[in-house]
This record gives sequence, C-alpha cells and structure tokens, in this order.
Amino acid sequence: MKEKLIIYQVFTRLFGNDRTNCKNNGSKKENGCGHFSDFTLKALEEIKHLGATHIWYTGVIEHATQTQYKEYGITPDHPAIVKGKAGSPYAIKDYYDIDPDLADKPEERMKEFQNLISRTHRAGLKMIIDFVPNHVSRQYKSDSKPKGVKDLGEDDNKDHAFNPQNNFYYIPGQLFYPDFDLKQDASSPYYEMPARATGNDNFSPSPSRNDWYETIKLNYGIDYCGGGHRHFQPTPSTWIKMRDILLFWAAKGIDGFRCDMAEMVPAEFWGWVIPQVKEQFPDIIFIAEVYNPNEYRNYIYNGRFDYLYDKVGLYDTLRGVTCNYSSARQITNCWQSIDDIKDHMLNFLENHDEQRLASDFFAGNAEKGKAALVVSACMGENPMMIYFGQELGERGMDNEGFSGLDGRTTIFDYWCVDTLRRWRNKGKFDGTLLTEQEKELKIYYKKVLNLCNEEKALCEGTFYDLMYVNDHSVHFNADRNYTFVRKYNNEIILVIANFEDTDKTIGINLPKHLFEFYNIPEKKKVVAIDLLQNTTEQVAFNSAQRLMTQVPAHCGKLLKIKI
Repeated sequence: MKEKLIIYQVFTRLFGNDRTNCKNNGSKKENGCGHFSDFTLKALEEIKHLGATHIWYTGVIEHATQTQYKEYGITPDHPAIVKGKAGSPYAIKDYYDIDPDLADKPEERMKEFQNLISRTHRAGLKMIIDFVPNHVSRQYKSDSKPKGVKDLGEDDNKDHAFNPQNNFYYIPGQLFYPDFDLKQDASSPYYEMPARATGNDNFSPSPSRNDWYETIKLNYGIDYCGGGHRHFQPTPSTWIKMRDILLFWAAKGIDGFRCDMAEMVPAEFWGWVIPQVKEQFPDIIFIAEVYNPNEYRNYIYNGRFDYLYDKVGLYDTLRGVTCNYSSARQITNCWQSIDDIKDHMLNFLENHDEQRLASDFFAGNAEKGKAALVVSACMGENPMMIYFGQELGERGMDNEGFSGLDGRTTIFDYWCVDTLRRWRNKGKFDGTLLTEQEKELKIYYKKVLNLCNEEKALCEGTFYDLMYVNDHSVHFNADRNYTFVRKYNNEIILVIANFEDTDKTIGINLPKHLFEFYNIPEKKKVVAIDLLQNTTEQVAFNSAQRLMTQVPAHCGKLLKIKI
C-alpha cells in the first residue's frame, strides 16, 4: 500500500521546554531550553499515533547564537548580528556541527543527535532536517569540519565583487554598515571589511532592518551585479562544498532534507547535486521551499526535487476561505493550476514562517481550521504537514522577545510553548493538563491524519471535483462549501467541507458523468459511513437526487460508500 507522507514539523529547542513564566528576551539560563532527550520513545510514539510518518526537526545544525559555548570549542558570535538571544536557525554558523543548545552535554552533541535518529526510527518515524543552502551567518566558521575540508570563503579573492570560484559576494573597499542602529552592546563593535552581500540578495554594504542583515549570501556562480550571467563551468567551489555537506548529513542516517529558500539557489545546482546524493542514498527525499509558481516545474523537472511547498496556491486560498475573504470556488483553481505536478506539492496550514491558525492574525480560533484541514489533507496523494501545537490549537500569541507579538511561535528566542508543555506533562502525555477543547481538537486531527493512510481512497485514489455541478442553491453555498470525491477500486469517499459559521444540511449534486467516468451504478439509496464520527447514514447516490447530509460548522465530513 502506498504511503501518504504526513510530516510533523517541530521546532526542536522549544518542544521539551517546561519552564513557566518566561521572561521577554530572556537568556537560556532564564527561560530554559528543550533538548534532543525530550524526544523520548514515548514522545515519538505519540507523534506517530497522531498520524505522522515523518518528523521534521527544525534548527538542528549549529547556528549563530548569543549564548556562549566557548568552553566547548565553539567560536562566540557578535551579539549585534544575532537575531534574538537564541538566534535564528537559518543563520548557520557551522554546517558540520549540531546546535549545542539541543544537547544535555554539549560536548557530546553529535552523539546525542545520532541517538535521536535511532529513537526516531525505532518509533516508526522517518527523520527530516533543514538544509540551508542560500546563506550563512555573518561570522560563519566551522570548528568541526572534517580533516582536509576548507571553510567557506577561505580561498575567496575579496578584491572582486564576483568570482565564480568565490563562496561569497563582496563589496570591495566598503565597510559593512547597516542603515540602522545595531545596538552594539558588546565590548567592541562588529567589524566586516569588505562588506558582503546579505542573504536576501541585498548587494550593498548597508542593509536595512528588514533585510536578512545577520546572513551573507552564498555564491553559486551567478553574477547578479553583472547582468545575471551564469558561470557553472568549471563547477563552482560552492557547489562542491555544499554537495559534501549534504552527503555528510545523509550518511548519518537521516531520511530527508527540507531545503530553505531553495529557489534562491539555481535549479542547475539542484539538478547536479540531488542525483549524486540519491545515488548513494536512494530513499532520501528533498523538499523545496519555493514560492514562485512560474518556477515550480523548473525545480521539479530540472532541480529534481521530490516535493515543493504549496504556499501561494492552496495555503493562501484556504487561509482566505477560512477567514471569509475568498470563495471556496477558488480551491478548484488551485488544483487545476498544478494538476500535472500535484503529487509533488506539499500541503500545510501552518509552519514556522506562517502565523498560527488560531492566532488573532489568522482565524482567531483553531476550530475554524477544521474544514481547511480536511481539504488540505484529503485532496490528493501528496504530502501533508502540520506544525507542532497546531493539533492543540496553539495560538502563538506570546510576546517572546525579538519575535514580538506577531501570531507566530518564535524561532529567535528561548521560550516555552504552553500547549506543548501541558500536552507533554513532563513526559507523561496523559492529557490531564489539556482543556476539553484542546483534547477534542487533537482527536479530530488524529482521525483525519490517520485516515489519510488507513483509507486507500485517500492515499492512492483518484480525485474528482464536484464544484462544477454545485453552484449556489438553498442547500449548497459554493463560496463557503467545498466538495470532491476520492475513489479506489470499489470504494468512494465523498469529502465535504463546511466553512460556514453554522451547522448546515448540505445538498450535493452528483453528475451523470461521475457514474460514467468511474463506470459505477447509480443507486436510489446507499449506506454511507461517516469516517470521522464512526456512524452510518442513508444517502441518495444518483444523478437525479441531491445527496443530503449534515455537516457541523467549520468542519469536514468524509462519507465512505462501497459500490
């Protein structure tokens, strides 16, 4: 049976932190920090029972931080160019090392990571980690690189703004001088000469506060300031170094890479490197963060990625429908626009970059995301991802520090996520500290996500959109209701999503073409199983009558019919 990937993304340093009463912009000592060891076999089994097949540990590789680990041989970072006390996991400081925050014993951090890989696999889960290919921290320095490996920038000719064999882009003769106050509270100011281009392609020495000023852009052989000419022969130094880094981590036994801002790195590099990694590790998967739909097919067919984020399509549309500023009709446009590559798209409603569904900036209530979950998870064979705490209704409404009150769970600060702390309950996972609403939401997520692999119609079945025969009627609001069919052999699952604020009796037209297309008989009445409620009901199953069924407010319904 084909497996549908269900990815549970977790921000690793926050998952196991039990510290209450955290201080805004607090240090690690003040606010605490989670560790690899918090992912006990029990914790991982709970994530597996939720329906996950994969776990994406976010923030594993060593990154810039204001926390000192000098005694462990780690060069300190200048605090002026570190965002937050904990630092951003996307400002990598050493591609060959583990973030020491995550280890019980920092000197044994790699060993503890390898033990985590073993526990993850023992729990029946596969492991994904981040690969950050576009940029590194401004003070990148690998203290743990293998013998004979040269550091990024070690052989660069800094007199040239661009050189195909340089690892960075330079602004010769100019000092790095941001156009805002860095608040340099260290004993000496941060000094960089010559300045280097920032990770978000700012090729000036004076990035703004809104730029990725804490990072520097990696050079893959494109002369951005010289007309964008591509210099890929001979193979650029950065390509070779990044291939070796990917192979280093793949050899540890991980199962996949989520590649940060992959579209800011040329597809030619991915098309060169991914086959080389897969030649040695055939089952490893590559997921790309790509936001430009015009580049989707380039990064799938030429870049050789397995999966791409479906952010500007399905995510944005479902957010709009959930918040009642977009029509459910637009969901049809989403799948039609990527129908030829639909199996390569990764669906989600939350991740570390986006605002929490239950936040005041999104839906304001986790209950309002139930209908969107059913659509996102059940539309196709492609992967579905949820973000830790989403299944508990985590609101992300804390003012943690650098992150601020923005509806997101911080990636820059030391903090405790209250819903996670109460769900974990010091490793017992007994649910006693959760509210009834949180328990019910978790049950709903668990049912939907597990059905995605328990029902062949959902993980392998064909898709048939019913919206074209269900325009506005007394019993169907095409702006607030969405419906489709999944079919496998002699089983059909009718999926209905009700985005309205009230329970509704929904009437669905089943076109004659549906029965002809699938070569199935029309029936006056059939018995349907409500897979989410484990109940049965009799419904019409023909092209002459509407199929009538009750769907709760902001919920989905999955009706299974055996032909």
